[in-house]
Amino acid sequence: MDLQEYFRRIGFGGTYEKPDLATLRTVHELHVMSVPFENLSIHCGERNTMDLQIIYEKIVRNRRGGWCSENNLLFSWVLREMGYKYTTLGSRVFNTLKNDFNPLDSHLINMVEIEGKPYIADVSFGVSCQIWHPLEMIAGKDQEQPAGIFRLLNDGERWMLEKTGRKPLVQNEAFTSSSLVDKRLTKTIYSFVLTPRGIDHFLNTTEYLQTSPESLFTQKSICSLQTPTGFRALIGWTFSEVTFNPEEDTDIIEIRDVSDSEIETILKERFNIVLLKKLTPINSKAAYKL
Repeated sequence: MDLQEYFRRIGFGGTYEKPDLATLRTVHELHVMSVPFENLSIHCGERNTMDLQIIYEKIVRNRRGGWCSENNLLFSWVLREMGYKYTTLGSRVFNTLKNDFNPLDSHLINMVEIEGKPYIADVSFGVSCQIWHPLEMIAGKDQEQPAGIFRLLNDGERWMLEKTGRKPLVQNEAFTSSSLVDKRLTKTIYSFVLTPRGIDHFLNTTEYLQTSPESLFTQKSICSLQTPTGFRALIGWTFSEVTFNPEEDTDIIEIRDVSDSEIETILKERFNIVLLKKLTPINSKAAYKL
């Protein structure tokens, strides 16, 4: 495992003077622009793992993406190699169908301390809830990013992340009522406490997420990647290209269904992903939105 090889993977110049906020912002943004949030391994007959060496080979050398436990675990290694002080945390994703947080710490994130101030780094949530830059851990502060305004809330013990976005403008009328289109302007994303978590904390959850028929990740094949103007996503057979338009307080959504024969080309040309095994797309009913 080589930090310079990771830097080449994300397009970073590879030189830095110290573990400061400016460098972290740059590396964080380059990661989400270069490494997709995706769960395609599950739908290719492969297994996701918490083995850092395997994750490194997958994301850095094979130029794949990964889900949060892969991307953010790899990013924790990057933080360590670059000299940052960090703590790995577990968070519980908000379930819109249940109107509550899921009971498991299914989402791995990193808290980074720089000059005595804590920040949340999360390079793997995907779609419109993906932060491009670390968030200051200041309760109630609006933090504007390309996707919208993010804020962290705190009830004394638990922290919560929410986002206020923009009105979606769907260009293809056939998809204006699609379950993938999120019409909520403000939404809760996840919650977490500041208890440090090791890899073992996520092993059972990782197994559940890729095997249980109740898991979102077994019900949908997902691939998303941030772009300089927004993000793109392939969910099952539905391909979306979203352009952020903050000047008019809208997100412009181009959305269409694609055929099985198009998927390999779309993954290669739009996400820079080449799969070694055949993907079996799926888009069953589950709480998931762009």
